[in-house]
Amino acid sequence: MSNKTDLEFRTVRGYQLINQQEGHLTPAMEDYLEMAYRLCLQHGYTRVGTISEELHVKPSSASKMVSRLVDLGYLEYDRYESILLTKKGRERGAYLLDRHNTVAKFLQLIGCQEPLEETELIEHSVSPSTLSLLNALLAFFQSNSCILQSYEDYKKT
Repeated sequence: MSNKTDLEFRTVRGYQLINQQEGHLTPAMEDYLEMAYRLCLQHGYTRVGTISEELHVKPSSASKMVSRLVDLGYLEYDRYESILLTKKGRERGAYLLDRHNTVAKFLQLIGCQEPLEETELIEHSVSPSTLSLLNALLAFFQSNSCILQSYEDYKKT
């Protein structure tokens, strides 16, 4: 007996399963694609070994995940075993990096002591609409330095 105004609570895993059924990447896939995107921005390509080093995972784990992302059309291998981004991979990678940076900036703004770790824990749960709201809030504080200073002063009390 529920209507559209009732909330449907689920576990975190329940929400993840819904996202997977809808074709969304898993958080781990997002981490690998985001890292591949970062590395490809720097060098134009990357390799499995570089991804495994940057994410502190075994090369075999990185290889498996890269293969999954290739199968999903986000990455491709060239004949020199370089990993390249597809158009779909570049678009999604850019979104993932922007989402990461937005969450990190927000956490820094509120005074988080471990923004990288916290960002990694939070970013996969942020919807595009919430990300847009966070960007608006960051822009608001950036253009209203007196309010930002008031917030900083308030935190000290």
